[in-house]
Formats: sequence, C-alpha cells, structure tokens
Amino acid sequence: MTTHAPNETPNETPPTPGPPNDPTEALTEVFERHRGLLTGVAYRMLGRAADAEDVVQEAWLRWAAADRGDIREPRAYLVRVTTRLAVDRLRQAQTRRETYVGPWLPEPIVTDFGPAVPDTAERAVLADSVSLALLVVLESLSPLERAVFVLREAFGLPFAEIAETLDRAEPAVRQLAARARKHVDEGRPRYDVDPVQQRDLTERFLAAASGGDLAGMLALLSPDVRLVPDSGGKSKAPLRVLLTPDKVGRFLVAVGQDADETYAFRFAEINGAPALVALVDGRIDSVFQVEVRDGRIVCLYILRNPDKLALLALDRPQST
Repeated sequence: MTTHAPNETPNETPPTPGPPNDPTEALTEVFERHRGLLTGVAYRMLGRAADAEDVVQEAWLRWAAADRGDIREPRAYLVRVTTRLAVDRLRQAQTRRETYVGPWLPEPIVTDFGPAVPDTAERAVLADSVSLALLVVLESLSPLERAVFVLREAFGLPFAEIAETLDRAEPAVRQLAARARKHVDEGRPRYDVDPVQQRDLTERFLAAASGGDLAGMLALLSPDVRLVPDSGGKSKAPLRVLLTPDKVGRFLVAVGQDADETYAFRFAEINGAPALVALVDGRIDSVFQVEVRDGRIVCLYILRNPDKLALLALDRPQST
C-alpha cells in the first residue's frame, strides 16, 4: 500500500484551477495534490487504511475518466466522489462487521503531523479526529451521519458543500450533523490528552506486566478500567471486553510473563497518540495503547488481528 505523509492541513487546501487539456500528467498532478485529504476522509469514514486506499484509487479512476467540462473545482469534485464511494463501502462493511469475531477496533495507522501542522491546537484536533476512541464511537453512526460528522468536524467543510457532496438539502445535513454530534458526545469517554503522561504510564504498564508485578499493575489502573482487545479470532486475546482492574491486571501480567525473549518493543505514534508496538522477529505482533484519566489507565486497546497489522508501516507516517 502506498502511503503519503500529509503536506497540508485539511482546512487550508487551496482552490485549484481545472486541469489543462493535455494530459494525464496534469490530471495526476492535480489528484496527487489532494490525495492526502482524500485518504484522510476515506480513513475516518471506514476505519481501515486498506479500504481507504481502495476508495482513493477508485476516485482516481473516476477523476481520470470524468468530463472536464463538468468539473468546476477539482477539490470539491474529488471530495464528493471519495465521500460517496466511502458511504457505499461503509454500508457493505457494516454488514460484514456483524459477524466479526470479538470486539472490533479500527485498523491502526502511524501518524506524525510533523512540521506540516505546527500549531499545537490544530495538532490536537487532528489527533483526536483519528483517535481509536473516536473511531470506535463513529461505528455507531449511520453512514450518512458519519460522512457529515467527518466532513464537518474533521475537515471544517461548510454545510452547503456537504449538502452538495451528499446530494441532500442543507437543512437535512444540519440535522444529521446535530444528531451525529449528540451521539458522539454521549458515546465517547473523556480522557486526558497529555502524550507525555500516556507514554509514561505505558512504560510503567510494560514494566509491571513483564515483571509479573500484579500489585504494580493494579496501581496503574482506574477503578472503571476497560480492556478492549481486537484479534478477529485470529490470535490469542480475549473475545470480549474485560472490565474491573483485577481481571484486566491479571490478564496483562499473564501476557507479559508469556512473552519470551523474541519480543522487542518500540514506541510509535499510532492514531495520534503514543502506543507500544510488540514485534517478533521484526514482524508486528501487537499494538498496545492506553487512554488516561486523572493519572491512571482508564482504557487499554490491544490490537492483535494480523490482517489489520500487516500494512502498519512504522518507518513512515500514513495519510491522515
């Protein structure tokens, strides 16, 4: 899968004139200018990087075959095509996820906004828009609600443009946006967002788990802690969400003690936050990420589905 680092913030994509008549090369240049934006929309819609790339590839085919006279503004056209393709694919994916084995988590991506997003507040907004916690909540929305939420909240598109994108009246789009925001606010837990504290607690969690220190582990866990595992039934992990510090702590200590010397660990920024990546012989085996509230771990995500980890590239950021 080809990945592309973001080189512009979504809300600052400059208007582009229509492409010149010659050429495929000009068409490619215009499309590549917006690829990061399109991939970001598709990923937030679908929660899978592979599906997002497929949608963007289909958008390219439609862009290349489109009648140039029908395209007033390339960015708006490309966002419209990508969003509609993502809505169609999401409807199919929701049916498949009903038979998914165990809890479902989004496919993780490496994020590093770097100098392209120098503003701290803007970085926080972008990180939150791809967080595992938010993407899990977005699964509860209808495809149209999710599209409106993503386009409005993550990319700041005006309601009139969203209405045109989805071929809906603007008042209907505003209602979808209000309903989606209400669902998200009710369904998303509130966590602290200090990445330094997240990394510190992750390091202490690793030390306690690998050392078999149950008391030390329990001291890190909030009384209402949740452990959300995703293996798809394809690797060793619980097939349901674990609750209570004792159950979570004992499971993590057992996992840490089972890990032999072939395991290596790396930190990476995954979905906008620090995460611990476990590797076996250079292959990614697991991704651990904690959510923190009041200095304790309140949620721990464990991704072990090999299909979702296969395309995770630690050496470069992916489009967000």
